[in-house]
Amino acid sequence: MGAVKIQQQQPGIARWRFALVAGLLCLLAVALVVHLAGLQVLPEQDKGYRFLQDQGRARTIRTEEIAAYRGSILDRNGELLAVSTPVQTIWANPQLLKEASAEELRALASALGTPPARLAKRLEKYRNKGFMYLRRHMTPERANNVLALDLAGVYSKKEYRRFYPAGEVTAQLLGFTNIDDLGQEGLELAYEQSLAGEAGKRQVVKDLKGRTVQDLAIRQEARPGRDLQLTIDMRLQYLAYRELKKAVSENGAASAFMVILDTQSGEVLAMANQPSFNPNNRQGVKAAAMRNRALIDQFEPGSTIKPLTALAALETGRYQPHTRINTSPGYIRLPGKTLLDPVNYGEIDLTKVITKSSQVGITKVAMDLEPETLRALFYRLGLGEAVGSGFPGEAPGILPTRDRWHPIELANFAFGYGLTVNAVQLAQAYSVVANAGLKRPVSLILAQGKNSAPEGERVVESALARQVTAMLETVIGPEGTGKRAAVDGYRVAGKTGTVHKVGSDGYADNRYRSVFAGFVPADNPRLAAVVVIDDPSNAKYYGGEVAAPVFGKVMTGAMRLLQVPPEKVAPATQQLATQLDERGTTS
Repeated sequence: MGAVKIQQQQPGIARWRFALVAGLLCLLAVALVVHLAGLQVLPEQDKGYRFLQDQGRARTIRTEEIAAYRGSILDRNGELLAVSTPVQTIWANPQLLKEASAEELRALASALGTPPARLAKRLEKYRNKGFMYLRRHMTPERANNVLALDLAGVYSKKEYRRFYPAGEVTAQLLGFTNIDDLGQEGLELAYEQSLAGEAGKRQVVKDLKGRTVQDLAIRQEARPGRDLQLTIDMRLQYLAYRELKKAVSENGAASAFMVILDTQSGEVLAMANQPSFNPNNRQGVKAAAMRNRALIDQFEPGSTIKPLTALAALETGRYQPHTRINTSPGYIRLPGKTLLDPVNYGEIDLTKVITKSSQVGITKVAMDLEPETLRALFYRLGLGEAVGSGFPGEAPGILPTRDRWHPIELANFAFGYGLTVNAVQLAQAYSVVANAGLKRPVSLILAQGKNSAPEGERVVESALARQVTAMLETVIGPEGTGKRAAVDGYRVAGKTGTVHKVGSDGYADNRYRSVFAGFVPADNPRLAAVVVIDDPSNAKYYGGEVAAPVFGKVMTGAMRLLQVPPEKVAPATQQLATQLDERGTTS
């Protein structure tokens, strides 16, 4: 029998199944195409291409602030007093930086000038944050050394740092800014809104490491701050500062300040303080050194008020410069107090009362005046109200008013106790006398577009102001208390003051404030100034010994710097006699 061969037929794939799978695959491809079209083409599609683009931009496009340049501060001659310089601030994303190796972190610490342990401690503190400063205000060169390490999570941004070329010479007047370039004290604070400007905005593209790879657009231009030009003349400012510093050292004083006004315009030409500080490096600075004492401190002016009391007496018409006053026996008793002169001057005229600074003489004059008459004159001269400088913390002073004045209160008031002033107020009052009775507003900011001095307000009769000027000249003469305020070649008018300071138990017997107020040249006044030396401790304490020499030295230099020509003039006594003759008055 032959072998039987059985042939088995292999089963085939059903056509319907093949068609179904092929159709499903085609539908899947079509769905994918439709979905991609919805994502990339169709604008109305929910979470379509616009949504995806927005999400992409949110992860790569950032809006950054463009720092605004802070306006400069200049003196009246255009010399820079405060200027902003560009610096780089290094910051980091700690979540990215923590991936750096120990060697990279040591290199970063070295470039930052920070101990590695300190950097590690700060990174640990901010490990869960997205931002931290590594170093503020680095020079561009040092910042580039940090960025050259090319570490993930380390970035820089441009900022500005304030620099004060004059340093401690103008520190209290200008004040300073903080690390964010915001005014904190002085004129920097007072004119913050004008100086600061307005930051701008720009859009940039950043990569996954936070590095800027493309600038897209400027959304808002940065608006720089406006410059501020002061009335200060830095030549006089340096001069006043130098002499104050020397006087504090020589007299063992706690502090000192000086103000110089242009009598013809009311502009402040110098405002110096001691002790001072370096605004470019304020580490370890004491708060007291930052105070602009010339405007913030208020003090009892003492005998510098006596000429103003004499002016009030002249205004009554009952007194003339040569009106005789009996000061014998050298003291005067008032209820609760006896007032003394150093010696018995006997019978002297009103002029000599000022020349010798007679306590008894001025007290007798005051007792003959109505208290409100005296107070009203002081107020007209600018005491008891702020001068309107705009300086933060300016002291308005205290000018008391009472329904009833006790004799000792009136006497104290007449020779500068029981009221307080700041140095600018006192300088303004003397400037009124210098201006033959015209009062001009005090200013620290240089007026733009004006070629003439502001119009003054007449508050005192010119003839009376000139008489007081002549009386003040005798204070600088051989018999006066202010001989050391003399300026060679110029007539000087001024008055000394030696004020007892207030202690815990009333006025202290051994603590003083030495004051000098005056103006020069007396015949055609250009500058008025006030010098205050606080708490001198090296034996000398009289205003004529301590404050007057500072006035004399500063004004000697000022006359030269301002090129005011010296004149040959008659002595003060002769000038006074001439004025009296012109008015038909005899002694």
